[in-house]
Amino acid sequence: MNTHLSTLKELKAGNYKALARTLTLVENDIAPADSILKGLDGKASTPVIGITGPPGAGKSTLVNAIINHFMADGKKISVLAIDPTSPFNFGSLLGDRIRMASQFNNPNVFIRSLATRGALGGISAKTIEMVDVLKSANFDLILVETVGVGQSEVEIAGLADKTIVVLVPESGDEIQNIKSGLMEIADCFVVNKADRAGADTLANNLTKLVHQGRKDIAIIKTIADKHIGVEQLCDWMMKPAKNMNERKEFLFAEKAWKIIQHQKMQSIDKKRLREEIQAALKEDNFNIYRFAEGFGG
Repeated sequence: MNTHLSTLKELKAGNYKALARTLTLVENDIAPADSILKGLDGKASTPVIGITGPPGAGKSTLVNAIINHFMADGKKISVLAIDPTSPFNFGSLLGDRIRMASQFNNPNVFIRSLATRGALGGISAKTIEMVDVLKSANFDLILVETVGVGQSEVEIAGLADKTIVVLVPESGDEIQNIKSGLMEIADCFVVNKADRAGADTLANNLTKLVHQGRKDIAIIKTIADKHIGVEQLCDWMMKPAKNMNERKEFLFAEKAWKIIQHQKMQSIDKKRLREEIQAALKEDNFNIYRFAEGFGG
């Protein structure tokens, strides 16, 4: 049997070692990653829920509470935790993964961290590929958690069936900064740490914002570390999304765009690019657009 076919069989059988190995192959473009990806079921229907929000919003605690809720129902959960990588030291912020440490030895939970390697917005083609591998491994639910660092909130919408934006009462002063981009991608606003002052005000302000828009967005208050509001959130997560066919078309177009972009860029040698830029900058009539058009030609 071909290596990639036996790997696909092991993934479907729920072999976590095979899954971890496959994710490493895919993340690093090591053979037979390409064959494995081409052999995946393109219409696998495992729900993918994106969870984003600013640092300190308690996302990892909330994810932990969500896992515990679904595990009590005997569900198998996978978490892909995306960590923005510093462009300067290439170190990723994996610290808050420690909060999920209690889940690492659970046979019904699979957790993987992925450094974004400077991909603009935090969601790279690698993320899409790794989620598709997870979708082939017979989980009941896949959670994609990312730190909201600018563009990533918007980009996660091109990956997830539903997107949850987690805020805390301290975000109340920034409510005017929640512009249309976030309103467009959020399917649910979670006001976490709802026992803190300002939680009701934030929820009310969000409700007003939502009513001004054209989209039905859920607003749920949670206190994740006390498991308050988590059941309501989990019930919402498992309800079928509205306009799912339109949404699927949008998701597949977004994913195809990222994958095509990634494949087209693979032939670009960054070292050579820097060398040619170094030489081109010595010319008096240097123009970045003319340079880009001619590069690699």
